[in-house]
Amino acid sequence: MSRPQKQRRPRNAIDGWLVLDKPYGLTSNDALSRLKRILHPEKVGHAGTLDPRASGCLPIAFGEATKTVPMVMNGRKIYRFEVTWGVETNTDDTEGEVIATSDVRPDAAAIGAVLPEFTGTILQVPPKFSAIKVDGERAYDLARDGEDVELEARPIDVHRLTLADMPDENRAVFEAECGKGTYVRALARDLGRRLGTCGHVTELRRLLVGPFGEADMVTLDELSEAAEQAEGNVEALMDFLLPVREALEDLPEVPVSSDDAARIRQGMAVLLRGRNAPLSCDLAFASHGGTPVALGFIDKGRFQPSRILHL
Repeated sequence: MSRPQKQRRPRNAIDGWLVLDKPYGLTSNDALSRLKRILHPEKVGHAGTLDPRASGCLPIAFGEATKTVPMVMNGRKIYRFEVTWGVETNTDDTEGEVIATSDVRPDAAAIGAVLPEFTGTILQVPPKFSAIKVDGERAYDLARDGEDVELEARPIDVHRLTLADMPDENRAVFEAECGKGTYVRALARDLGRRLGTCGHVTELRRLLVGPFGEADMVTLDELSEAAEQAEGNVEALMDFLLPVREALEDLPEVPVSSDDAARIRQGMAVLLRGRNAPLSCDLAFASHGGTPVALGFIDKGRFQPSRILHL
């Protein structure tokens, strides 16, 4: 006699963003798995991995919001991080092995003098223990296997880098506002070297990703407690979600009529009307009644949808 099959719990159709305050010590995928067990969504993903040894802003996209993930990942990020001087590790954080030491401890004046060199568009060599691919392999896998990984310097954008605090002579706290692809661990390493000492990250917290910041964050404990009180009623948890359009705030918005919205949903291009209608744009979104209809581009005054949003 065959065993009766265990019925899978039905998935919930959820659209929107949840900005998780990821705790220290948890991987981004582990945090995502916990959210899945709480909300049981049909579709979910996160916008930008956060290291296990970092805490803070981890935007989670549900349903149609997953189509807007690139807009968030390409947005600016703000980090607050502590650098401990005198020690450099092979991972540029506390997880790695010590590879260099120094007795030099820079003061605030010395640090402030070099910070302008680390702002703007600069070249940065990523950490050897990073997810960058080398001949199809992740750099951190090669490094863990004992291979001497040589990564090429690449341009990054650091919009702002400030000294926020100096708890003692061994530690300095910085705040960095930067673009996609910036490694804070590499900033700490390079700051140490430039200051004639060594340095590695001992604390790291992400404060902002794209449009999402600390005011939007919710903890796993808050969600778990709310879910327990809701007793399975997922609608009671929707107050934690932000609208899909929150991810699109930096894109041009093109309001369209109900008829044009219907055409766009069928994948058809529509002619934009009005004196101020743009003639061209690489990326924009069409909306009707304030609700996003589609992502797309504008060419010769016509909006051409590339991703339809079913909201």
